[in-house]
Amino acid sequence: MLRRIISAVAGGLVALGALAACAAPSDPPASSPSASTARTPDTDGGPTGSPSATAPGEEISCETMISPGTVDALSAAGWTAQPKEFVIGGVELTAGMLCFWADYSVGSDHGQLYGWSPITADQAAEAQEALAAGKWRREEGPQGVYFTEDPEYSMGTDDDGYGMTYLFGDGWVKVSDTRQGLILVTWSG
Repeated sequence: MLRRIISAVAGGLVALGALAACAAPSDPPASSPSASTARTPDTDGGPTGSPSATAPGEEISCETMISPGTVDALSAAGWTAQPKEFVIGGVELTAGMLCFWADYSVGSDHGQLYGWSPITADQAAEAQEALAAGKWRREEGPQGVYFTEDPEYSMGTDDDGYGMTYLFGDGWVKVSDTRQGLILVTWSG
């Protein structure tokens, strides 16, 4: 009797596993660009390898700032980019670009944010001071200095619990709506 019960349970588990395998999509849905553009960053959330997709003489734009694969995935989902004013704690960065990607044909607050700008040492110090005063979490890594918003107030977080994050490097700053998203900002100036 016990063998029949074990066999029945095992058979049920095999059937459930087969059903789950059939039901699981092999590719993320096109309507979810964040799933289709996900990348695994190195251990500090910075870019891996040679991230630059910048061609000589190319102008920064919402489409050139991020990786071509990301642009393709966002565009395929029907998303477009709108440039926004790039300001960090009162420091206006007019030489760079901040873009919000979303499906603007529907009313929603769902989208993705990417930005990059050159920044002077004085501007970086002022911006970092403002972020620290706003209780943003500061971390140092091989790529530079990260400032991440308090996850309690974040609109969304990545797999590691990081929300909107700035990365200050040597003469530049970039931003994404999550720390893992920073890897998609490939502009190098």
